[in-house]
Amino acid sequence: MEVVASAPGKVLLTGGYLILERPNAGIVLSTNARFYAIVKPIYEDFKPESWAWAWTDVKLTSPQLSRESMYKLSLKHLTLQCVSSSESRNPFVENAIQYAVAAAHAVLDKNKKDALDKLLLQGLEITILGCNDFYSYRNQIEARGLPLTPEALAALPPFTSITFNAGESNGGNCKPEVAKTGLGSSAAMTTAAVAALLHYLGVVNLSAFSEDPHQQNKDSMDLDVVHMIAQSAHCVAQGKVGSGFDVSSAVYGSQRYVRFSPKVLSAAQAAVEGMSLEEVIGNILNGEWDHERTEFSLPPLMTLWMEGVAEPVKDELVKVLLKAREAMLGIRNHIRQMGQAAGIPIEPESQTELLDATMNMEGVLLAGVPGAGGFDAIFAVALGDSSSNVANAWSSRNVLALLVREDPQGVSLESGDPRSWEITSAVSSIHIK
Repeated sequence: MEVVASAPGKVLLTGGYLILERPNAGIVLSTNARFYAIVKPIYEDFKPESWAWAWTDVKLTSPQLSRESMYKLSLKHLTLQCVSSSESRNPFVENAIQYAVAAAHAVLDKNKKDALDKLLLQGLEITILGCNDFYSYRNQIEARGLPLTPEALAALPPFTSITFNAGESNGGNCKPEVAKTGLGSSAAMTTAAVAALLHYLGVVNLSAFSEDPHQQNKDSMDLDVVHMIAQSAHCVAQGKVGSGFDVSSAVYGSQRYVRFSPKVLSAAQAAVEGMSLEEVIGNILNGEWDHERTEFSLPPLMTLWMEGVAEPVKDELVKVLLKAREAMLGIRNHIRQMGQAAGIPIEPESQTELLDATMNMEGVLLAGVPGAGGFDAIFAVALGDSSSNVANAWSSRNVLALLVREDPQGVSLESGDPRSWEITSAVSSIHIK
């Protein structure tokens, strides 16, 4: 049995640093860039004498990083022990494994626990894949002498090997870091791994959310379980309790979000202080999750829709859109003031010039710096076909536009390994004469 689950990346349009505190709200869009987790057994069956074993095998593979890690999973304590090079460790997926397995032990009854133990004794093989948009391939494109355009980015093979930033910082040597684009890779990766494992282990059933993703009941308890476990694993992996908007959008999709009270994850932090993982999970699942989530997505085909409505309605729509534009200009002004007061370039001057030029383009409604800001990324919301003009304008300024678009769908169960889709598509397009 093989299970493949995916979770989207995110762009935080509004909220910035304010969503760290309740009851401030933010608007976060999920994207068509997704992380995939593939879970299957290592061994076809388990040996009868394996019941006496206290450990089972876990294999974690990240093809884009050319990394493979081996672990032993304690069937008693539900903890992982790495038995390969520590250089290749992934704390986000490690915690996803531990928390998902602990959740299975916490919620399944005695009969199902026997089946769970048999399944675990076959080992767990987990493969992690991320869409190219999560990573920066600027160096490869420039090395090939290609222009910085979306077309050059699209020409890269899916799930291309990942490059690293130079290991020089402040004149000293440091460990090279993966060059990322700020789409929330750790949250999407953690959520995809948790979702795939929980479905594989029989804790949740995500099939219904993949048959018709636009009609899915986003209030399902199964998605809530994925959300709680993913938030916990992500919190422990990064060593702090963040706002959680990135994990929430990875699970549920685009939304207006108000964070949960940090105390709900105090049990997860207590895990390192001696409490058993199964107890921790029980406390988390029964905790008071008081976050607020309202579904939100950008209107599809906005230009086409506006052309088909009566003039009075169109006038009202234009007024609303102009108010949204004015609100974004106000948000950007406050962000710059906050950055100046803190001595941090949240919207640097170079970004301000580019954003002003972008918002002055025909068909552009909004533009800004996502999330915490800085020099790494900007976003634009354009109407109709204006996005291609934006990409061309950015390319002329030596700025590479990503292939990311909003996709309101959250976590999803996939039909198979995404690496096989292109092969299947190519084979199906062959015509024999």
